[in-house]
Amino acid sequence: MQREAVTLTTSEQGGVAVSLDAIAQIVRSAALESYGVVGLAGRRRFALRRPWRDRTKAIDVRMGEGGLAIELHVVVEHGLKLAEVAAAVRSRIEYELERMLGLPIADLNVRIERVR
Repeated sequence: MQREAVTLTTSEQGGVAVSLDAIAQIVRSAALESYGVVGLAGRRRFALRRPWRDRTKAIDVRMGEGGLAIELHVVVEHGLKLAEVAAAVRSRIEYELERMLGLPIADLNVRIERVR
């Protein structure tokens, strides 16, 4: 089974590629370290119809024409300004991906699923 990867650099000696799963791990770590984030929330659209499917996927990373497209589902601490928390999460993720990979981000959606 071949997994999707993003090529960072190539040269005569070879290339460096990063899997989308590795990018998702960077996003997860950055999100959980962000101000106001209590945890990640899985998408539950078809949870009752197909309980055997993976319901806990809180991060979706795809490579598009303009760069990475990321969708993230989070749980936020009660009593905080939701827009402020979402902005902090976006900023942290953009910073970490730029610092580690140098890849452009075309789309970064932070969806607040629950407040706890």
